Amino acid sequence: MARHGGGRGWYGKVVGAALGVTVLAAGASVWTAQAGAVGGPSPRTAASATPGIDANPVEVTIAHASDKGERGVNITIDDGPDPVWTPQVLDVLREYGVKATFCMVGTQAQAHPDLVKKVVAAGHRLCDHTVSHDTTMDTKSQAYQSQQILDAERMITEASGGVRPMYYRAPGGAFTPYSRKLAATRGMRPLGWNVDSKDFERPGTDAIVATVEREVPNGPTLLFHDAGGDRSQTVETLRRILPWLKEQGYSCGFPMR
Repeated sequence: MARHGGGRGWYGKVVGAALGVTVLAAGASVWTAQAGAVGGPSPRTAASATPGIDANPVEVTIAHASDKGERGVNITIDDGPDPVWTPQVLDVLREYGVKATFCMVGTQAQAHPDLVKKVVAAGHRLCDHTVSHDTTMDTKSQAYQSQQILDAERMITEASGGVRPMYYRAPGGAFTPYSRKLAATRGMRPLGWNVDSKDFERPGTDAIVATVEREVPNGPTLLFHDAGGDRSQTVETLRRILPWLKEQGYSCGFPMR
């Protein structure tokens, strides 16, 4: 699971000074988090957590496996919803009868609640992708991480009409032991990826398709995007890769919880 690089600041960064931004110890890096370390203090219940909604804790380890078994794949769509591209992605998924997991940025969900509701109504799952998509979250204070995760949870839940996100994906894979534990206590399984389609870089549809076809043996969870710029290559890639996956004997499902 590779960390995305910079150049993704179109959301803007939430100012962290008031939250006491500090640099975490090196042991709290994304790589340590993926290795399964869960140290440090227990997450506090924050005021920004969705009021009146109890959550059942889930596993803190990063989910990769598919509920469809060994030949299952998980289609995950990041950074939306977007009024131009999310409807097109939904159309392609509906055309091929595929359900996906939409990792939504809190500010985007808040701005487009109609799209969040459409995603839910179509039978897809929601994932918390933080308030502002800060790929340096693993270098920030626990207070900042908590605000980013719990405020996004609230924004997405409110936008959906009460449906809570089932997963938490750190922007750029910037998990920490604290952020994983916090998300898990809120019922959101930390969600990684195995195949980075590189669609965010817009290298051309052929290149994205080739990347997915080459990398899918590496694991079941595929990463695509429906926001952050022109996503026409992603839409076309999905139109080509979904029937190909079926021809190869794969079934599309959801990440294991």
